Amino acid sequence: MAGHQRVLVFCRGSEQEQSTVEKLKERFDVVLSETLESGLELLREDDFAGLFLLGHHISSASILLEAGGLLEQIHDGLALLDYELQIQWCNSKLKHLAGREDDDFVGMDFFEAFNSPEILGPDFCPFHTALGSGEAAHSTLRANDKYYELYTTPVYEHHDELPSSLVVMVRDVSTEVLEQQKLDAIYQAGMQLGDLSPQEILEMTIEDRVDLLKSKIIHFSKDLLGFETVEIRLLDRKTKRLELLLTDGMEKIASDRDLYAEPSANGVTGFVAATGKSYLCEDTQNDPLYLIGAKGARSSLTVPLILHDEINGTFNVESTEPGAFSENDLKFLELFSREVAVALNTLELLVAEKVTTATESTDRIMREVAEPVDEILNDAAWILERYIGHEPEVCERLQHVLKHTRDIKQLIQKVGETIRPKSVPAALPETPIRPRMRNKRILVVDSDETVRRAAHELLGRFGCDVETAHNGEEAFLMVRSFHYDTVLADIRLPDMTGFECFEKLREIHEHLPVILMTGFGYDPSHSIVKAKQMGLKSVLYKPFRLDQLLTEVEKSVSSPAELAEQT
Repeated sequence: MAGHQRVLVFCRGSEQEQSTVEKLKERFDVVLSETLESGLELLREDDFAGLFLLGHHISSASILLEAGGLLEQIHDGLALLDYELQIQWCNSKLKHLAGREDDDFVGMDFFEAFNSPEILGPDFCPFHTALGSGEAAHSTLRANDKYYELYTTPVYEHHDELPSSLVVMVRDVSTEVLEQQKLDAIYQAGMQLGDLSPQEILEMTIEDRVDLLKSKIIHFSKDLLGFETVEIRLLDRKTKRLELLLTDGMEKIASDRDLYAEPSANGVTGFVAATGKSYLCEDTQNDPLYLIGAKGARSSLTVPLILHDEINGTFNVESTEPGAFSENDLKFLELFSREVAVALNTLELLVAEKVTTATESTDRIMREVAEPVDEILNDAAWILERYIGHEPEVCERLQHVLKHTRDIKQLIQKVGETIRPKSVPAALPETPIRPRMRNKRILVVDSDETVRRAAHELLGRFGCDVETAHNGEEAFLMVRSFHYDTVLADIRLPDMTGFECFEKLREIHEHLPVILMTGFGYDPSHSIVKAKQMGLKSVLYKPFRLDQLLTEVEKSVSSPAELAEQT
């Protein structure tokens, strides 16, 4: 058949197939093959103009013989392996994945072709699993700093009980694996950011913990995410000002810049804080929102710090390369910023806990000390009154005792202030400042220990120096011996009525402000009515409402000019 083109025909030899073969012989030089192995051998040794697959029992492996067709266009690497895992055929993509485009893979062991890769699982013997079980298997390989996903399926020839070969598909998944590793690393970084209270740092000050958190954020931003410059600002919800928390690599003019959570006139940072939307600036020279940040920056990426659907601040990174950040960088920074927001919230809770603990400790000490100190003052005043004019040295020593006794409470307050963190978290309400009450000495006269303790605790929070007396006579003794800015006296004292106490206090000190107290408005002796006729201006009803107590005390210790200014 000189001049006829040679073709390879796969068939099993049925009558219908033989009829087709005879017709092909009229036009071609036909070479027959009944098995895959013999067909592959013929294809390797000779050139054929075409390939014919006959019969409805053609195996999937036979289709692979169309090496010059669609299989060469597939993005994944494909190969046909024999029972000994030697490559019988592969497409060019497989060679490309292995980095050996010029090598002949036919007859080569598959693992040798990929330079003995490390098998990462989940199946550590995927080929043997497929051959032994007759089921598909898959695994992940690592070779030459790349990761490959491998899928293999057993192939059966006609009526064979055991697979004669394997079809293998190999896909480069390096990008996906590295991204997942980065995501895992971000998660671990978040765990470390939030881990601010192990035993070794329990004694750290809040300021030291803030510095530690800052250093960790900068470390992970640079070493894990690969960002050159970092700037984090926190949002003050009252003023909408974006306070600088940390900066690394930014120009001083950028760090000193006042920014607010506004969509315009406050740069990219203000826009992100106002809208809660991330912003990718690919070219700083042509972006209308960008304000100068890092020296020579050509691109930037800014994301909001969000916790519980609330914007808490911004996280900004910049690069000297234009278009340096991708959508993946945006995704990674958004994920990392969530971890940062959680860590900052954890730190804020620790600060709040420390503030609360310090306050509670100070208040508890003051509650325990207040009553004994008042007893000392009462007794010292009693002794002092009897020695005045008789024993000057004794009186002088008593004055020293009184001074040092009063100093005890002031020292407790000062120590309490020093152990409180300097900055109070926004989530923790600060004690309102009432400067007119600070350092004012208040005498509370009541036989009820609960009332005396409450006065110490409530007024002490606002800087008042509170002293107490159990009855009217003790109160007169204290007022004669010491200076007070105002007196709070109950109308039902063990030794006299409220009016009698008010009247006597005015005799001792004509201009001393006095506030009378009554329980639920009960006043059988009409003390309040009588006292008002003599100039009483303030009445308090027990149990105290804090706002009323503070208002009346503040009015009583304020000068007329201060009161006029207030109104």
